[in-house]
Amino acid sequence: MAKRDYYEVLGIDKSASSDDIKRAYRKMAKKYHPDVNKEPDAEEKFKEVNEAYEVLGDEEKKAAYDRYGFAGVDPNGFASSGGFGGFSGFGGDDLNDIFSSFMGNMGGFGFNFGGSRAQSARTQAMKGENRYMQLSIDFLDAIHGVERIVTLDVDKRCERCHGSGAYSDGDIRTCPTCHGSGRVTRTSRTAFGMMQQVVECPDCHGSGKIIDKKCPECRGEGYIHKREDIEIKIPAGIASGQQVRISGMGERGYNGGPNGDLYVEINVRPHKYFTRLGNDIHIKVPISAVDATLGTKVDVPTVNGDVELNIPAGTQPGQQLRMRGYGAKDVRSQNVGDQIVEVEINIPKKLTKEERDIYEKLRNGKDRKESVFERFKKNFK
Repeated sequence: MAKRDYYEVLGIDKSASSDDIKRAYRKMAKKYHPDVNKEPDAEEKFKEVNEAYEVLGDEEKKAAYDRYGFAGVDPNGFASSGGFGGFSGFGGDDLNDIFSSFMGNMGGFGFNFGGSRAQSARTQAMKGENRYMQLSIDFLDAIHGVERIVTLDVDKRCERCHGSGAYSDGDIRTCPTCHGSGRVTRTSRTAFGMMQQVVECPDCHGSGKIIDKKCPECRGEGYIHKREDIEIKIPAGIASGQQVRISGMGERGYNGGPNGDLYVEINVRPHKYFTRLGNDIHIKVPISAVDATLGTKVDVPTVNGDVELNIPAGTQPGQQLRMRGYGAKDVRSQNVGDQIVEVEINIPKKLTKEERDIYEKLRNGKDRKESVFERFKKNFK
């Protein structure tokens, strides 16, 4: 039942960069997300992955964890209190659950593992877990922004009872068995003496409340299962790996709490000609050897349509020309990158008789300049 090392959970070592940690988290979160992984322990592993990233994804928490281990990131642990008040990285709630399941709360021996805080958390309204999904879009849609409709199964909080599950507020009363704590204590005799075990209240199922008359809309559940078309507004300039958050479209809340959020990770399909590097757009443009030598003007495709570009005389193969302000928009800063045009010199494989005569005259002319190859050969003499 001991916690696993956070680096082990994410499958990385301590030398991993922040980008490596983020990539590992995304990989493991997708692998164990309960929506896609139906194994019995998927939900627990998903929570374990999120806990590991919460620490390793934060520079200060990561530094404390690297130095002190779990104690360094426990608010009641060694690093913050100078002792072992938080039982290293377990935390009071987690340790209470572990001992409640196997040994009871050990009240007869005077131990207290934060049970009251754990119990109150179960009876309070809490926000639901977040959901994650991927969405692929075309390159130009990512540049200009686009709206997409996806269909999702979602549990929405009942509007009639606001998630309480009751017909009215007067139909809710404190559970007389657990007195609102959601937990009851059972005492049993063992070889070690009398043991107390804290378990979920069988009458209110841990909510701490009894509903006398249920809401007719949700039948006491507090939520309604719906299949909805969700509009996702993807901002201009979004890049692969970035996420869009849709509020309230995650897993349902607890005890009438709000739903979690939906995070949509965007995957941008590659373009046939354009390539994005940062906020700059790269494209290769072919021109003839004559145009490269003499210079010319060409209409170059950009993500916003064709734009005239001046090719200076003497342009060399592979030379890059910058078109300022014709790149992608940064979704955070709103700054716009540039378009980088790489020139490809197109040498004809076949010539007409007239074209060949012109090239021969250039090569054999009396006033011709020394060729590049001739200058190259002179270096070996």
